[in-house]
Amino acid sequence: MTQPNDLLPEGLEDRLPLEAARITAAMRACLDVLDAHGYDRVRPPLLEFEASLAGRMAGAEPGEARAMFRFVDPASLRTLALRSDMTPQVGRIASTSLKGAPRPLRLAYCGDTVLIAASQLDPARERLQLGAELIGADSVAAASEAVMLAIEALKAAGLTGISVDFTLPDLVDTLSAAAFPLGADQIEAVRRELDTKDAGGLKAAGGAAYLPLLYATGPFDSALAALRDVDAGGALKSRLEGLTRIAAHIGDAARITLDPTERHGFEYQTWFGFTLYAEGLRHAAGRGGTYRIAGSDEPATGFTLYLDRLADAAPQPSPARVVWLPLGHDRQAASQLRGEGWRTVAQLAEDEDPATLGCDHVLDAGSVRALQDRGA
Repeated sequence: MTQPNDLLPEGLEDRLPLEAARITAAMRACLDVLDAHGYDRVRPPLLEFEASLAGRMAGAEPGEARAMFRFVDPASLRTLALRSDMTPQVGRIASTSLKGAPRPLRLAYCGDTVLIAASQLDPARERLQLGAELIGADSVAAASEAVMLAIEALKAAGLTGISVDFTLPDLVDTLSAAAFPLGADQIEAVRRELDTKDAGGLKAAGGAAYLPLLYATGPFDSALAALRDVDAGGALKSRLEGLTRIAAHIGDAARITLDPTERHGFEYQTWFGFTLYAEGLRHAAGRGGTYRIAGSDEPATGFTLYLDRLADAAPQPSPARVVWLPLGHDRQAASQLRGEGWRTVAQLAEDEDPATLGCDHVLDAGSVRALQDRGA
Protein backbone atom coordinates (compact mmCIF):
# COMPACT_ATOMS: atom_id res chain seq x y z
CA MET A 1 0.00 0.00 0.00
CA THR A 2 1.34 3.41 -1.02
CA GLN A 3 1.98 5.77 1.87
CA PRO A 4 1.76 9.59 1.52
CA ASN A 5 5.50 9.89 2.08
CA ASP A 6 6.16 7.46 -0.80
CA LEU A 7 4.96 9.98 -3.39
CA LEU A 8 7.63 11.64 -5.53
CA PRO A 9 7.82 15.39 -6.21
CA GLU A 10 6.31 16.69 -9.43
CA GLY A 11 8.57 16.14 -12.43
CA LEU A 12 10.55 13.29 -10.83
CA GLU A 13 10.01 9.58 -11.38
CA ASP A 14 11.47 6.15 -10.73
CA ARG A 15 12.98 4.26 -13.65
CA LEU A 16 11.94 0.62 -13.33
CA PRO A 17 14.09 -2.28 -14.61
CA LEU A 18 12.95 -2.41 -18.26
CA GLU A 19 13.20 1.36 -18.77
CA ALA A 20 16.42 1.60 -16.79
CA ALA A 21 17.88 -1.14 -18.99
CA ARG A 22 17.06 0.86 -22.14
CA ILE A 23 18.60 4.02 -20.70
CA THR A 24 21.73 2.16 -19.58
CA ALA A 25 22.15 0.42 -22.93
CA ALA A 26 21.76 3.74 -24.78
CA MET A 27 24.25 5.43 -22.45
CA ARG A 28 26.86 2.72 -22.95
CA ALA A 29 26.41 2.72 -26.73
CA CYS A 30 26.74 6.51 -26.97
CA LEU A 31 29.76 6.70 -24.66
CA ASP A 32 31.46 3.92 -26.63
CA VAL A 33 31.03 5.95 -29.83
CA LEU A 34 32.49 9.08 -28.22
CA ASP A 35 35.40 7.10 -26.81
CA ALA A 36 36.10 5.50 -30.20
CA HIS A 37 36.39 8.98 -31.72
CA GLY A 38 38.96 10.14 -29.15
CA TYR A 39 36.70 11.92 -26.66
CA ASP A 40 37.90 11.49 -23.07
CA ARG A 41 35.22 11.40 -20.40
CA VAL A 42 35.23 13.85 -17.51
CA ARG A 43 32.99 13.69 -14.43
CA PRO A 44 32.34 17.08 -12.84
CA PRO A 45 30.64 17.15 -9.42
CA LEU A 46 26.88 17.37 -9.02
CA LEU A 47 27.32 20.43 -6.78
CA GLU A 48 29.35 23.59 -7.28
CA PHE A 49 29.56 27.04 -5.78
CA GLU A 50 26.55 28.90 -7.13
CA ALA A 51 28.54 31.98 -8.16
CA SER A 52 30.94 29.92 -10.28
CA LEU A 53 28.29 27.78 -11.93
CA ALA A 54 25.87 30.62 -12.68
CA GLY A 55 28.72 32.81 -13.92
CA ARG A 56 29.61 30.25 -16.56
CA MET A 57 26.01 30.00 -17.73
CA ALA A 58 26.09 33.44 -19.32
CA GLY A 59 24.05 33.35 -22.50
CA ALA A 60 22.18 30.20 -21.55
CA GLU A 61 18.43 29.90 -21.95
CA PRO A 62 16.59 32.69 -20.11
CA GLY A 63 15.99 31.80 -16.50
CA GLU A 64 18.11 28.65 -16.62
CA ALA A 65 20.65 29.95 -14.10
CA ARG A 66 17.77 30.91 -11.79
CA ALA A 67 16.29 27.41 -12.18
CA MET A 68 19.04 25.78 -10.14
CA PHE A 69 18.43 24.43 -6.64
CA ARG A 70 20.49 26.42 -4.12
CA PHE A 71 21.41 25.92 -0.47
CA VAL A 72 24.14 26.95 1.98
CA ASP A 73 27.15 24.67 2.38
CA PRO A 74 27.68 23.99 6.12
CA ALA A 75 31.43 23.61 5.52
CA SER A 76 32.17 26.83 3.63
CA LEU A 77 29.01 28.81 4.48
CA ARG A 78 28.83 29.70 0.78
CA THR A 79 25.86 29.08 -1.50
CA LEU A 80 26.00 25.85 -3.47
CA ALA A 81 23.91 24.94 -6.52
CA LEU A 82 22.84 21.67 -8.10
CA ARG A 83 23.78 21.73 -11.76
CA SER A 84 21.02 22.17 -14.33
CA ASP A 85 23.41 21.77 -17.28
CA MET A 86 26.80 20.04 -17.52
CA THR A 87 28.17 22.04 -20.47
CA PRO A 88 29.32 25.02 -18.32
CA GLN A 89 31.13 22.57 -16.03
CA VAL A 90 33.03 21.08 -18.95
CA GLY A 91 33.95 24.61 -20.01
CA ARG A 92 35.29 25.30 -16.51
CA ILE A 93 37.40 22.13 -16.60
CA ALA A 94 38.80 23.04 -20.02
CA SER A 95 39.63 26.57 -18.82
CA THR A 96 41.25 25.54 -15.54
CA SER A 97 42.52 21.99 -14.92
CA LEU A 98 43.00 21.30 -18.65
CA LYS A 99 44.00 24.81 -19.67
CA GLY A 100 47.42 23.61 -20.82
CA ALA A 101 46.17 20.49 -22.65
CA PRO A 102 46.76 20.41 -26.42
CA ARG A 103 43.95 21.79 -28.58
CA PRO A 104 41.62 20.77 -30.03
CA LEU A 105 40.61 19.09 -26.79
CA ARG A 106 37.93 16.40 -27.03
CA LEU A 107 35.88 15.80 -23.88
CA ALA A 108 32.80 13.66 -23.19
CA TYR A 109 30.44 13.65 -20.21
CA CYS A 110 27.34 11.99 -18.83
CA GLY A 111 25.43 12.74 -15.64
CA ASP A 112 22.20 13.84 -14.00
CA THR A 113 20.96 17.42 -13.98
CA VAL A 114 18.02 18.89 -12.07
CA LEU A 115 15.77 21.93 -12.39
CA ILE A 116 13.57 23.75 -9.90
CA ALA A 117 10.85 24.00 -12.53
CA ALA A 118 10.50 22.55 -16.01
CA SER A 119 8.41 23.65 -18.99
CA GLN A 120 4.85 22.56 -19.69
CA LEU A 121 5.98 20.83 -22.88
CA ASP A 122 8.65 18.84 -21.05
CA PRO A 123 7.74 18.56 -17.35
CA ALA A 124 10.74 16.42 -16.34
CA ARG A 125 12.85 18.13 -13.67
CA GLU A 126 15.64 15.52 -13.66
CA ARG A 127 17.49 14.71 -16.87
CA LEU A 128 20.35 12.41 -17.78
CA GLN A 129 22.57 14.51 -20.01
CA LEU A 130 25.26 13.05 -22.29
CA GLY A 131 27.42 15.01 -24.66
CA ALA A 132 30.72 15.84 -26.28
CA GLU A 133 32.66 19.09 -26.48
CA LEU A 134 35.39 19.92 -29.00
CA ILE A 135 37.33 22.65 -27.19
CA GLY A 136 39.44 25.12 -29.15
CA ALA A 137 37.64 24.87 -32.51
CA ASP A 138 34.40 26.22 -33.96
CA SER A 139 35.26 25.75 -37.63
CA VAL A 140 33.25 24.02 -40.34
CA ALA A 141 35.39 20.92 -39.82
CA ALA A 142 34.64 20.95 -36.08
CA ALA A 143 30.91 21.42 -36.70
CA SER A 144 30.92 18.60 -39.25
CA GLU A 145 32.60 16.26 -36.75
CA ALA A 146 30.14 17.17 -33.99
CA VAL A 147 27.04 16.59 -36.13
CA MET A 148 28.26 13.26 -37.50
CA LEU A 149 29.35 12.11 -34.04
CA ALA A 150 25.89 12.89 -32.65
CA ILE A 151 24.20 11.01 -35.50
CA GLU A 152 26.47 8.01 -35.02
CA ALA A 153 25.78 8.00 -31.27
CA LEU A 154 22.02 8.03 -31.84
CA LYS A 155 22.27 5.17 -34.30
CA ALA A 156 24.44 3.19 -31.89
CA ALA A 157 21.70 3.67 -29.28
CA GLY A 158 19.29 1.99 -31.68
CA LEU A 159 17.37 5.03 -32.92
CA THR A 160 16.16 5.24 -36.51
CA GLY A 161 14.70 7.88 -38.81
CA ILE A 162 17.24 10.46 -37.67
CA SER A 163 16.99 14.02 -38.97
CA VAL A 164 19.06 17.14 -38.31
CA ASP A 165 17.73 20.69 -38.41
CA PHE A 166 20.34 23.39 -39.03
CA THR A 167 20.05 26.96 -37.80
CA LEU A 168 22.13 30.16 -37.86
CA PRO A 169 21.90 31.63 -34.32
CA ASP A 170 23.68 34.89 -35.17
CA LEU A 171 21.68 35.50 -38.36
CA VAL A 172 20.05 38.73 -37.19
CA ASP A 173 23.30 40.11 -35.78
CA THR A 174 25.06 39.40 -39.07
CA LEU A 175 22.40 40.93 -41.31
CA SER A 176 21.67 43.92 -39.08
CA ALA A 177 25.32 44.98 -39.15
CA ALA A 178 25.08 46.15 -42.78
CA ALA A 179 22.73 44.35 -45.16
CA PHE A 180 19.47 44.95 -43.23
CA PRO A 181 20.31 47.63 -40.62
CA LEU A 182 18.44 47.69 -37.33
CA GLY A 183 18.59 49.93 -34.31
CA ALA A 184 19.98 48.49 -31.11
CA ASP A 185 16.50 48.52 -29.62
CA GLN A 186 15.04 46.59 -32.58
CA ILE A 187 17.39 43.61 -32.76
CA GLU A 188 15.91 41.58 -29.90
CA ALA A 189 12.35 42.22 -31.08
CA VAL A 190 13.20 41.08 -34.62
CA ARG A 191 14.88 37.96 -33.24
CA ARG A 192 11.78 37.17 -31.19
CA GLU A 193 9.32 37.62 -34.07
CA LEU A 194 11.46 35.54 -36.43
CA ASP A 195 11.65 32.79 -33.82
CA THR A 196 7.86 32.76 -33.42
CA LYS A 197 7.36 33.03 -37.22
CA ASP A 198 5.08 36.05 -36.77
CA ALA A 199 5.04 38.05 -40.03
CA GLY A 200 2.81 40.80 -38.62
CA GLY A 201 4.90 41.15 -35.48
CA LEU A 202 8.06 41.24 -37.59
CA LYS A 203 6.75 44.16 -39.64
CA ALA A 204 5.64 45.98 -36.50
CA ALA A 205 9.14 45.54 -35.02
CA GLY A 206 10.70 47.24 -38.05
CA GLY A 207 11.96 44.02 -39.61
CA ALA A 208 10.07 44.02 -42.91
CA ALA A 209 13.33 43.33 -44.78
CA TYR A 210 13.62 40.08 -42.81
CA LEU A 211 10.27 38.66 -43.97
CA PRO A 212 11.81 36.41 -46.68
CA LEU A 213 13.69 34.56 -43.92
CA LEU A 214 10.38 33.16 -42.67
CA TYR A 215 10.07 31.17 -45.89
CA ALA A 216 13.67 29.95 -46.13
CA THR A 217 12.83 26.84 -44.15
CA GLY A 218 12.27 23.16 -44.88
CA PRO A 219 14.32 20.52 -46.73
CA PHE A 220 17.92 21.63 -46.83
CA ASP A 221 18.44 22.17 -50.57
CA SER A 222 15.31 24.24 -51.16
CA ALA A 223 15.67 26.21 -47.93
CA LEU A 224 19.31 26.98 -48.68
CA ALA A 225 18.38 28.20 -52.17
CA ALA A 226 15.78 30.53 -50.65
CA LEU A 227 18.32 31.77 -48.12
CA ARG A 228 20.82 32.51 -50.89
CA ASP A 229 18.22 34.79 -52.49
CA VAL A 230 17.99 36.71 -49.21
CA ASP A 231 21.76 37.11 -48.92
CA ALA A 232 21.94 40.78 -49.89
CA GLY A 233 25.51 41.82 -50.58
CA GLY A 234 26.99 38.44 -49.67
CA ALA A 235 26.69 39.01 -45.92
CA LEU A 236 25.91 35.33 -45.37
CA LYS A 237 28.25 33.88 -47.99
CA SER A 238 30.70 32.21 -45.60
CA ARG A 239 27.90 30.81 -43.43
CA LEU A 240 26.01 29.35 -46.37
CA GLU A 241 29.18 27.79 -47.71
CA GLY A 242 29.77 26.33 -44.25
CA LEU A 243 26.27 24.83 -44.12
CA THR A 244 26.80 23.32 -47.56
CA ARG A 245 30.04 21.66 -46.50
CA ILE A 246 28.53 20.30 -43.28
CA ALA A 247 25.57 18.88 -45.20
CA ALA A 248 27.95 17.25 -47.69
CA HIS A 249 29.86 15.68 -44.80
CA ILE A 250 26.63 14.19 -43.43
CA GLY A 251 25.58 12.86 -46.84
CA ASP A 252 22.74 10.38 -46.54
CA ALA A 253 23.45 9.52 -42.88
CA ALA A 254 20.44 11.62 -41.84
CA ARG A 255 17.69 13.76 -43.28
CA ILE A 256 18.70 17.44 -43.22
CA THR A 257 16.42 20.44 -42.86
CA LEU A 258 17.12 24.14 -42.37
CA ASP A 259 15.37 26.71 -40.19
CA PRO A 260 17.82 29.64 -40.12
CA THR A 261 15.80 31.77 -37.68
CA GLU A 262 15.29 29.15 -34.94
CA ARG A 263 16.58 30.58 -31.66
CA HIS A 264 14.98 28.54 -28.87
CA GLY A 265 17.74 26.58 -27.17
CA PHE A 266 20.47 28.38 -29.13
CA GLU A 267 20.81 31.51 -27.02
CA TYR A 268 24.56 31.07 -26.49
CA GLN A 269 25.53 29.47 -29.82
CA THR A 270 27.47 31.55 -32.33
CA TRP A 271 27.33 30.93 -36.09
CA PHE A 272 25.97 27.36 -36.25
CA GLY A 273 23.43 25.29 -34.36
CA PHE A 274 21.62 22.01 -34.93
CA THR A 275 18.77 20.00 -33.44
CA LEU A 276 18.51 16.21 -33.65
CA TYR A 277 15.27 14.27 -34.05
CA ALA A 278 14.49 10.58 -34.33
CA GLU A 279 11.53 8.43 -35.21
CA GLY A 280 9.31 7.66 -32.22
CA LEU A 281 10.40 10.65 -30.12
CA ARG A 282 7.96 13.43 -29.22
CA HIS A 283 10.75 15.86 -28.33
CA ALA A 284 14.19 16.60 -29.75
CA ALA A 285 16.81 13.90 -29.18
CA GLY A 286 19.57 16.47 -28.72
CA ARG A 287 20.99 19.83 -29.64
CA GLY A 288 24.41 21.32 -30.40
CA GLY A 289 26.45 23.92 -32.19
CA THR A 290 29.36 26.33 -31.98
CA TYR A 291 29.86 28.66 -29.01
CA ARG A 292 32.34 30.53 -26.85
CA ILE A 293 33.17 29.27 -23.36
CA ALA A 294 31.98 31.81 -20.81
CA GLY A 295 34.88 33.22 -18.82
CA SER A 296 37.67 32.29 -21.21
CA ASP A 297 35.95 33.13 -24.54
CA GLU A 298 37.63 30.08 -26.08
CA PRO A 299 35.84 28.75 -29.18
CA ALA A 300 34.18 25.36 -28.89
CA THR A 301 31.74 23.05 -30.65
CA GLY A 302 29.61 20.41 -28.99
CA PHE A 303 26.28 18.71 -28.52
CA THR A 304 24.03 17.29 -25.82
CA LEU A 305 21.82 14.19 -26.04
CA TYR A 306 18.87 13.68 -23.69
CA LEU A 307 19.16 10.03 -22.70
CA ASP A 308 15.88 9.92 -20.80
CA ARG A 309 14.09 10.87 -24.01
CA LEU A 310 16.06 8.40 -26.11
CA ALA A 311 14.76 5.56 -23.95
CA ASP A 312 11.26 6.22 -25.31
CA ALA A 313 12.36 5.06 -28.76
CA ALA A 314 15.47 2.97 -28.06
CA PRO A 315 14.99 -0.79 -28.42
CA GLN A 316 14.78 -3.00 -25.37
CA PRO A 317 18.14 -4.79 -24.91
CA SER A 318 18.08 -8.50 -25.66
CA PRO A 319 17.33 -10.42 -22.48
CA ALA A 320 20.44 -11.91 -20.95
CA ARG A 321 20.78 -15.62 -20.31
CA VAL A 322 20.12 -16.15 -16.62
CA VAL A 323 21.54 -19.13 -14.74
CA TRP A 324 20.17 -20.36 -11.41
CA LEU A 325 22.89 -21.21 -8.91
CA PRO A 326 21.54 -23.80 -6.43
CA LEU A 327 22.62 -23.95 -2.81
CA GLY A 328 26.17 -25.31 -2.62
CA HIS A 329 26.91 -24.58 -6.29
CA ASP A 330 30.39 -24.57 -7.81
CA ARG A 331 31.53 -20.96 -7.26
CA GLN A 332 34.43 -21.22 -9.71
CA ALA A 333 32.11 -22.46 -12.45
CA ALA A 334 29.66 -19.63 -11.68
CA SER A 335 32.44 -17.06 -11.95
CA GLN A 336 33.46 -18.48 -15.32
CA LEU A 337 29.87 -18.21 -16.57
CA ARG A 338 29.71 -14.55 -15.63
CA GLY A 339 32.95 -14.00 -17.50
CA GLU A 340 31.28 -15.51 -20.57
CA GLY A 341 28.37 -13.06 -20.37
CA TRP A 342 25.79 -15.03 -18.39
CA ARG A 343 23.82 -13.50 -15.54
CA THR A 344 23.64 -15.57 -12.40
CA VAL A 345 21.09 -15.67 -9.59
CA ALA A 346 22.15 -17.50 -6.44
CA GLN A 347 19.64 -19.44 -4.39
CA LEU A 348 19.25 -18.13 -0.83
CA ALA A 349 16.46 -20.33 0.58
CA GLU A 350 15.01 -23.78 -0.04
CA ASP A 351 11.59 -22.55 -1.19
CA GLU A 352 12.82 -20.28 -4.00
CA ASP A 353 11.58 -20.96 -7.55
CA PRO A 354 14.18 -20.28 -10.29
CA ALA A 355 11.61 -19.73 -13.05
CA THR A 356 9.69 -17.20 -10.95
CA LEU A 357 12.97 -15.30 -10.39
CA GLY A 358 13.58 -15.04 -14.15
CA CYS A 359 16.04 -17.91 -14.65
CA ASP A 360 15.96 -20.06 -17.77
CA HIS A 361 19.01 -22.22 -17.06
CA VAL A 362 20.54 -23.90 -14.02
CA LEU A 363 24.08 -24.78 -13.02
CA ASP A 364 23.87 -28.55 -12.44
CA ALA A 365 26.95 -30.59 -11.53
CA GLY A 366 29.26 -27.99 -13.12
CA SER A 367 27.29 -27.80 -16.39
CA VAL A 368 24.61 -25.43 -17.62
CA ARG A 369 21.27 -27.02 -18.45
CA ALA A 370 17.91 -25.59 -19.46
CA LEU A 371 15.50 -25.63 -16.53
CA GLN A 372 13.07 -27.98 -18.23
CA ASP A 373 15.89 -30.45 -18.99
CA ARG A 374 16.63 -30.60 -15.27
CA GLY A 375 13.00 -31.09 -14.37
CA ALA A 376 13.03 -28.00 -12.20
